[in-house]
Amino acid sequence: MDFNKLYEEYWNKIYRLCMGYINDHDQAKDLAQETFITVWEKLSTFRNEASIGTWIFRIATNTCLSQIKKNEKLSKAEILVADEDNDNPELDQEIKLLYQFISELAELDRIIISLELEGIKQQEISKIVGLSDANIRVKIHRIKEKLNTKFKNHGK
Repeated sequence: MDFNKLYEEYWNKIYRLCMGYINDHDQAKDLAQETFITVWEKLSTFRNEASIGTWIFRIATNTCLSQIKKNEKLSKAEILVADEDNDNPELDQEIKLLYQFISELAELDRIIISLELEGIKQQEISKIVGLSDANIRVKIHRIKEKLNTKFKNHGK
């Protein structure tokens, strides 16, 4: 497997997944980089038991969860939404709110919705988190309802 191709194909997806966990651009970049360092180091041990994408997302998820445990001292209120230039300030604000609302979800819900937003198939998500396909469908529906409620309560 060509590491450079994997990096090009998955970098943005892994970065956005990390943003869903951490909600800080610099830290998300660092975590994505750590993920790819691990992929580089462990690529020769990949056993094709799952797709390479599933394997990379699992590494990213574990990397993010380890960082969250290190950051547990920070309260959710201290997690700042990082600024990013955007031509549409209203859309930018909604994206920031989405990341904020995702960061307030339970750990498993954050993982599931972040993978869903990345366009990962629900079957792959079920393999990554260890739940049945049916359970994933139900959880995604409920998470989306929670996020919609948060947006409505926020006036969006």
